[in-house]
Amino acid sequence: MPEVLNPVVVGIIVFVLAAFVGLEIISKVPPTLHTPLMSGSNAISGITLVGAIIATGAGSGTLGSALAFVAVVAATINVVGGFLVTDRMLSMFRRPKRPEDGK
Repeated sequence: MPEVLNPVVVGIIVFVLAAFVGLEIISKVPPTLHTPLMSGSNAISGITLVGAIIATGAGSGTLGSALAFVAVVAATINVVGGFLVTDRMLSMFRRPKRPEDGK
C-alpha cells in the first residue's frame, strides 16, 4: 500500500517548484513588457490580498491567525509597491511640463 505524503511536505515542494519556474519565466521577460505585466500582477496581488483577509477571518488558532496576518501585510506591501513601481515607470513616458510664462 503506497504511503501518502504529508500535506506540509507537498506544499513546500510546490512552493519551491513554483519559485524556480517563476524565476525562469520572469528572467526571460524583455524590459518593454515589464510595465504591462506589472499591471497584471498587481491585479493578481489584489486577489491574493482578498484571500489573505478571508484567511485572517477564518484563522483557526493563534498560529493560523498570525500567519494570515503576515500574509495580509505581505500582500499589501506587494500591491502598494507594484503600483508605485508602475507609476514611476509610466512617469518616464510623460511629456515634461512646460514652464509657465512670467505673466
